Amino acid sequence: MEVTTAQGTALPRSLEDIRADFPILERRINGKSLVYVDNGATSQKPLAVIEAIDSYYRNSNANVHRSMHELAADAERLYEGGRAAVAELIGADPRETIFVRNATEAINLVRFTWAREHVSSGDVVLITEMEHHSNVVPWQLLCEERGATLDYLTVGADGALDLDELDAKLAREKVKLVAFTHVSNVLATINPVAEIAARAHSAGAVVLVDGAQAVPQLPVNVKELGADFYAFTGHKMLGPTGIGVLYGRRELLEQMPPFLGGGSMIKAVGRDSSTWAPPPAKFEAGTPAIAEAAGLAAAVAYLNGLGMEAVRAHERELGAYALERLSALPGATVHGPADPSARAGLVSFTLEGIHPHDLAELCNREAVCIRAGHHCAQPLMRRLGVAATARASFSVFNTRDDVDRLVEALESARAVFDL
Repeated sequence: MEVTTAQGTALPRSLEDIRADFPILERRINGKSLVYVDNGATSQKPLAVIEAIDSYYRNSNANVHRSMHELAADAERLYEGGRAAVAELIGADPRETIFVRNATEAINLVRFTWAREHVSSGDVVLITEMEHHSNVVPWQLLCEERGATLDYLTVGADGALDLDELDAKLAREKVKLVAFTHVSNVLATINPVAEIAARAHSAGAVVLVDGAQAVPQLPVNVKELGADFYAFTGHKMLGPTGIGVLYGRRELLEQMPPFLGGGSMIKAVGRDSSTWAPPPAKFEAGTPAIAEAAGLAAAVAYLNGLGMEAVRAHERELGAYALERLSALPGATVHGPADPSARAGLVSFTLEGIHPHDLAELCNREAVCIRAGHHCAQPLMRRLGVAATARASFSVFNTRDDVDRLVEALESARAVFDL
């Protein structure tokens, strides 16, 4: 049985069957079935991912790029197979696909290697007001160290960036790097990456994209987007924690110095100096996350089995339904674009008279898992004029019933506060 969304793109399996792939959904909290809508923080894992990690440790546990025995060959096949799977998913070459711990480390790798070599006093790093702290703090530190300036593109009332402002800043400032999110983890805004990248490149700037919220739910081709660097993480895309990815344009990676020194990243080591292995090995010092790479490959296979166009349509439909239901709730303010087609599958909101942390606690009593806080986006919170928001973020296993359960929990919270 296919599941057809409002946009006509079909998931190849029923939601009931998909949900059966996620063991944690069998859990009950306070005697109630679990509703997990906190996938923007970390997604749940299908059984295929759990089994891939378990199988590595049971059957193939060995180090990679070192030994020549059968177990080592199995481990290397799993590890490099994970790299190939991820590269294919995002339209990259495996030689441009670096494994790191998470998106934060990916961005910091660029800070310590490319940016230290190319950003100097008088230069500008341009980011946006909607960035996660992982795409703010590294550039603050870099600019302080290098004597450069950190500048921001403002977020409009509609949750979008003004590309005229981008053009103006590129024209009058010495912008070396434009770093921005593909999908806002608060506003759900899907930024026009290809258009921003083309304008930045015309001004001679390099482009880094934070894709942590995008890769789990959108078709992504880094070449078509024009990204020079693209960072994302495994644990938000049905994969394990402890592994993330940095895509880098090969010409840039070859010129960049290593991030960390040690085993695996060398070509030869002398008494006083060393030479480096080619990318991606140059940036993967030490024993890597082998089991996690096997799990990430399984996550990619799972998403590919559903089809990323279908995943996007499913999450768009859920986001639109949540937008509709929450907007009708008395006292609710939903942040971000009003057009569902401009949004990813998450909704960030406030309820008048109830702090988001209280909302999250009361939702938990109803077995509804949401996120509350500043979402590691304090500059954006100040722009929105709030201290925090509540957030529901969806994945492939979520349903309209989950949205209804969320709204029922929020209505119960209003009753608790006598609103």
